[in-house]
Amino acid sequence: MHISAKADYATRALLELACEPARPLTCEAIASSQQIPFRFLKSVVGELRRAGLVRSQRGCEGGYWLGRPADEITLLDVARAVDGELITLRSEPLAGLDYPGPASGLPGVWRRIEAEAAAVLGGTTLATLLPATVGEQHAADEQLTRRGAA
Repeated sequence: MHISAKADYATRALLELACEPARPLTCEAIASSQQIPFRFLKSVVGELRRAGLVRSQRGCEGGYWLGRPADEITLLDVARAVDGELITLRSEPLAGLDYPGPASGLPGVWRRIEAEAAAVLGGTTLATLLPATVGEQHAADEQLTRRGAA
């Protein structure tokens, strides 16, 4: 299984944003903090924005924030936002894969691997990856925000 640089960089950028939910971060700050090539990160963040995982604001007070709370963004959301299909075979989705004869059982194995990977990634949120102190503060901030909106 291959984890793309885009998925890795996207996740790392989102974790940076999750650590600073009260203020926007620039791509420059994220790239510097995570040692990610700035130009590559800029295109990845654009894909995350189109997927609704980040929101942006232009201007001197601008930057990027999470598009949803960290406990609502899974690694599966991130991978699909930047890579599309989770696992492909020769750049094709596994859904219609079919082999003749003795290899007929192999596509089922590939699909099981994909399902297991999706379960792990879908069960892991950004919030679960944050260091404990950041995660606790983020959860408290989220509760205050939700109470204020009610």
